[in-house]
Amino acid sequence: MNNIPYLLALHSIDGLGPIRLRAVLEYFKDPKLAWEADVGAIRKIGVPEAVAQRLVETRKKLEPETYAKKIADSGIKWITVFDDNYPKLLSQIYDPPLVLYFKGNLEDTDKKTIAVVGTRKITGYGRIATQQFAKGLTEAGLTIVSGLARGVDSQAHLTAVTESGRTIAVLGGGLNKIFPPENRGLATKIASGFGAVVSEFPPDYPPLPGNFPARNRIISGLSLAVVVIEAASDSGSLITARLALEQGREVFAVPGPITSDLSKGPIDLIKDGARAVFSPEEILEELGVDRVQATGYRLQNEKNLSEEEEMVLKVLENENRHIDEIGRQLNFPSPKISALLLKMEISGLVQSVGAGIYCKK
Repeated sequence: MNNIPYLLALHSIDGLGPIRLRAVLEYFKDPKLAWEADVGAIRKIGVPEAVAQRLVETRKKLEPETYAKKIADSGIKWITVFDDNYPKLLSQIYDPPLVLYFKGNLEDTDKKTIAVVGTRKITGYGRIATQQFAKGLTEAGLTIVSGLARGVDSQAHLTAVTESGRTIAVLGGGLNKIFPPENRGLATKIASGFGAVVSEFPPDYPPLPGNFPARNRIISGLSLAVVVIEAASDSGSLITARLALEQGREVFAVPGPITSDLSKGPIDLIKDGARAVFSPEEILEELGVDRVQATGYRLQNEKNLSEEEEMVLKVLENENRHIDEIGRQLNFPSPKISALLLKMEISGLVQSVGAGIYCKK
């Protein structure tokens, strides 16, 4: 499409969402003509009076070429639904974003994508489950998609980066308004060579609560499937999962402890037909993705375990345990069990989940 700066300028008008803006472009054929049209012509195609007036007011203070240059100069790129390299999966949903802004890079390998989403109030169990699934899916060459929110989303992105994989973070506001603010560093890291941070909202658009359901359709739309880990019954993650079903995508739910309210969301999804999964291998098999073996480093470490380290792993086989409990079960003094756990954590065999509690990785 020609006159892209005019498309970006139109896209900046609050109230011209993907469906309405598409109708405007189909009517005028050229975004420059739409930008310069009078209110009467705009209103003729069903644009509300307030939105048409907003366009007129914006024209007085915004010059499209200057606006586009300002965006580019800030390091933000864009891709439109009319471009050949627009994400194919996303283009297939009912209302794909006409413009997708991003920092970082979108690559051909991102055709193999999977969303990992869940609660913002992540528990120790949820953190371990998210790490396990994100790690296994990343090792298989899948790009992890999530929403950069606190909790499961952040852990999914972080695991992908830690494993030198790719991840796409979809924002509920503009790229100049990263939310939550504590994830600005993570967003920068992702964009520095580990994937992309994307948004359909203009760069300075605030992360308003009403933006996030629209954001969720992009998370599911970019993905072959959605994995839900820990979610309350009213969680936004369930919106993402149900949008995925509407878009014809697979939905997987990770069961949790029956004593946790955050297990209710996955259970509800399973009742509605989502597949319960207990390992990333089950997802890979369902999607027909070849499995990738875990790192030789870990396998080598497991071969070289001492008898005492094997005893520790056996204690942690099926349940997380506090360091004191591990010591009591094995009758090891505190300094000895601390040294063992530290060595095994460095080797990638166990992991601290906080408050002195350890789990087997």
